[in-house]
Amino acid sequence: MNELLEKYIGYIAEVRKLSSNTVESYGRDIRQYIEYIRGKNISSLKNTNKTTVITYLLYLQKNGRATSTISRNLASIRAFYQYMASERIIDKDPTVDLESPRVEKRLPVILTNKEVEMLLEQPDCSDAKGTRDKSMLELLYATGIRVSELVALDLNDINMELGYIKCSKSNEKERIIPVGTIALEIMERYINRVRPGLVSDKSEKALYVNYKGERLTRQGFWKIIKGYKNKANINKAITPHTLRHSFAAHLLQNGADLKSVQEMLGHSDISTTQIYTQITKNRIKEVYNKAHPRA
Repeated sequence: MNELLEKYIGYIAEVRKLSSNTVESYGRDIRQYIEYIRGKNISSLKNTNKTTVITYLLYLQKNGRATSTISRNLASIRAFYQYMASERIIDKDPTVDLESPRVEKRLPVILTNKEVEMLLEQPDCSDAKGTRDKSMLELLYATGIRVSELVALDLNDINMELGYIKCSKSNEKERIIPVGTIALEIMERYINRVRPGLVSDKSEKALYVNYKGERLTRQGFWKIIKGYKNKANINKAITPHTLRHSFAAHLLQNGADLKSVQEMLGHSDISTTQIYTQITKNRIKEVYNKAHPRA
């Protein structure tokens, strides 16, 4: 079973070109499923059926797994069975017509305009670290790009003259995103005055680097934003994705059309973007309830 899983992982990584995070997630979920069926003395995936899968999902539920986690596990297992069926390794896919548990969509946490200002004011631009951090935070809020896209940016992805950045991933079409004046100004200062002192290897392409002169990681940025969140005394569970959520919600609150926001965020399905309209509706209702004398 492990050999079959490794073959499948190679397929989704090399043929389907899924992201490394997705490949890792699929592999982890399926390995846990294989361990479970081995514990039930099932020696081959050919001997599993719909009941096997349902029993496993109930097992996850009994062990306190969230509905979203169970739903993700089923998606991983389903994709694995579909692959085996297409390769004629199994005769029938036991996950056919098996419904995923309904996951309650939670509205993402967004910052108010004041909280964004508080967060962006925290870096001390009198030193190299503060200038770099200020540039990253301003760029995230100005463009709504993902943190993975932020740390993947190279110098040649920036067009200072025309005021845009270029984001591209192997499994997504290239996006051209405009950048505001403030974010461009601090980025120019970082590139011209700070970055040269951090980079020892002149062939380094990464836009944002750490003190070793190497590309900054997602984990490194997570520590940075967590530190500034605490420094600003913001009592919200901020993640690196929070500025992306705030970017989208604030654009819609100020009259941007949904399609444009979808394109800037890089959402393939507009229904993903529509969750931010719910946030703006909630905000309007909140303002109404506070301001209207008969609310």
